Amino acid sequence: MSEAAGLPAQTAKPEAVSPIPSLWTKLAYGFGSVAYGVKDNGFSYLLLLFYSQVVGLDARLVGLAITIALVLDALSDPIVGYWSDNFHSRWGRRHPFMYGSAIPVAASYFLLWAPPSGLSQGALFWYVLVLAVAIRTFITFYETPSSALGPELTEDYDQRSSLMSFRYYFGWTGGNAMSVMMFLALFPAFSTAAIPNGQFNRDAYAAYGIIASVLIFVAIVISAAGTHSRIVHLKPPPPRRRLTLGTIFREMFETLADRSFIALFIAAMLGAVASGLSAALSFYFLTYFWGFSPQQNGLITLGVFVSAILGSALAPVATRTLGKKRGAMIIGLIAFIGSPLPIVLRLAGVLPDDPNFNFWLVLVAGTIDVGLIICFQILSASMLADLVEQAELKTGRRNEGVFFAASTFIRKVVNGLGIMTATFVLAAAQFPTGADPSQVSDETLFRLGAYYVPTILTLWMAMMAVMFAYKLDRAGHEANLRKLAEARRR
Repeated sequence: MSEAAGLPAQTAKPEAVSPIPSLWTKLAYGFGSVAYGVKDNGFSYLLLLFYSQVVGLDARLVGLAITIALVLDALSDPIVGYWSDNFHSRWGRRHPFMYGSAIPVAASYFLLWAPPSGLSQGALFWYVLVLAVAIRTFITFYETPSSALGPELTEDYDQRSSLMSFRYYFGWTGGNAMSVMMFLALFPAFSTAAIPNGQFNRDAYAAYGIIASVLIFVAIVISAAGTHSRIVHLKPPPPRRRLTLGTIFREMFETLADRSFIALFIAAMLGAVASGLSAALSFYFLTYFWGFSPQQNGLITLGVFVSAILGSALAPVATRTLGKKRGAMIIGLIAFIGSPLPIVLRLAGVLPDDPNFNFWLVLVAGTIDVGLIICFQILSASMLADLVEQAELKTGRRNEGVFFAASTFIRKVVNGLGIMTATFVLAAAQFPTGADPSQVSDETLFRLGAYYVPTILTLWMAMMAVMFAYKLDRAGHEANLRKLAEARRR
């Protein structure tokens, strides 16, 4: 480990400490996550429902297409992450990727929600597969470099949690705004005599595709332009050098071979499966299990705006008072145990036969629980950012892109496994395709809840157990910063 005692010559010169990000910088950086939030919300909550219940593609084929697309697309994550760590341009390492992705992401996302009519099951499968690969590859060229900006914008332990709070607030708010618009505006607007529930009208999804695509484009451009002035303060790339595949993979392995990172990686993998499962079945539970109307579903999704504020405000407080790991463990346990509680109460016959009471229970409990989950996600992302300096001490390289590419890799690939798991839960429950809520039997709904609850709890608790292996705390992070400062002064 010849570089451990000091940084290599290419980064050994003294560097000015980056100023604390201004409010405008935090807003611009955070607003960029609207693009990923809108895309992720659509894939997680609407895509399976749209193609299986509205377009008529077998739910298992939808899940298979999404999963294959995610696995194929995942190859781009480490490539883009490593590329952006070593990219040379007058606009720095990250911004050329961010600017260049805006149009391709928006255009491909629009096409996904406007499939041609009359396609066979096989043709629909390939349509979803090709566009899912395209969208997720293009979003990688934005999301990975954009996420990697976080550790570069500030090295401060507390400021990183603050910065991530802005990012997660806008990511959740942007994605949720589209769901609210769907249930409170588009679905009612596209309700007709032939299709009384606009949730099953494909024209509503075509309109969604137009609006969502425009919002994705605007978010990417505003974030890239809003952080452009910080380029002069960002870390420079290493000198140009000849890179081989062997060198690239060796450096990536050296960067990621850290016990704390491996703990976060495995925990993120388990959490992504659970999140994919929960998101894919969310509207199934709201629409079928609880029997809520589109308007009630819209009001429940409105609660996520409150959740985003709660989680974003709580994360910096937890960082200052509990530390990131301890705060994540405490908040995570409360959130994940409480998440399926309303379903458990109904399965146990504890809840009264009062639709109004059940609606308010799901609304209030869900709002609080999602807020805690958002807080947990912010703390986890901030924990990942702190590993950048630890890896730099060991390798002498700044590899923010590699770290966050690994995070994006997990979110994409394993979240798809969560969606696939959801399709198996639906199959095990013998859930009918294209069914009106009134046509689904009580026995089917009971099986849906009975299979879902133990599956989701097992995944969440396994994730929390793995996170115990993460070791870096505030004192360790500040010690790493001091060692780096000393090495740069030599």
